[in-house]
Order: sequence, then C-alpha cells, then structure tokens
Amino acid sequence: MTSTWTRTSQTFPRGRAYDPWEHAASLGLEVVTRPLRTGHELWLPEYNTLIVNSRIRAVHQRSALAHGVGHAAHGHEDDRPKHEKQADKFAAQNLIDPDELADLYKWCPDEQRVIHELGVTTRLFRAYVLAHPPAA
Repeated sequence: MTSTWTRTSQTFPRGRAYDPWEHAASLGLEVVTRPLRTGHELWLPEYNTLIVNSRIRAVHQRSALAHGVGHAAHGHEDDRPKHEKQADKFAAQNLIDPDELADLYKWCPDEQRVIHELGVTTRLFRAYVLAHPPAA
C-alpha cells in the first residue's frame, strides 16, 4: 500500500509513484530544463518557474525538481539554509515511501544500495532519515 502525503490542495502518491512534474504543474509552476553551470535546479519565485539542469542524470533531475517544488510549496523567496532544509525535507517526504523503505531494509543492509533502489540522492535520503529517526 503506497501512502500519500498532502502539502498542497492535492494528494500525491509517495515514493517511486510520485511525479514531481505533475506536482509542479498542479501548482501552476513552469518547469524548464536548461544547462546550469552550478546547481541542479533554480527556483525563480518572481516568475513562478523552476529551472532544472539538463546536464544531470534523470534521477538527479527528479530529485532536484522535487526539491524545487518544495521551495514553491513553502513560498520561499531565497535559498537561506533553513529554506534549503525545508525543501530537502519536502522532497524526501514525497520521493520516499516509508513502506518501500521498510521493504528495502529487509533485504538490503547497504545504505548506498537502498538510496539507488529508491531513486533519490544521498542528500535527500539523509534528510528523510533525519526527519524520521528509527524507533529506539
């Protein structure tokens, strides 16, 4: 059973079923893929636009877009560290389904393999783990 997470007026599936492009469209965001010299994405709130680096792999584009949608959903106007953490947490909560993660932990003890299987970046995986510490 795939859980869902609501941050906006719509409910989106979590984990591998989450589509950040669909989420961006539901928020009325324009998503543009272009080469960027630095960074994976750029949030331009004054234009309601997210630019995703076209030079990175699809898995990183998906993670970057989910992060950018987090900036938009939170109404961020800048990239101060607090906002970066919020956007990472937002992306991680959408891209990682707790049931999928629990199933992966049953057969895969290697963190990097789990990250690969989830299709997220190490940074977003760690943001998820920080927000959801294991029960003691």
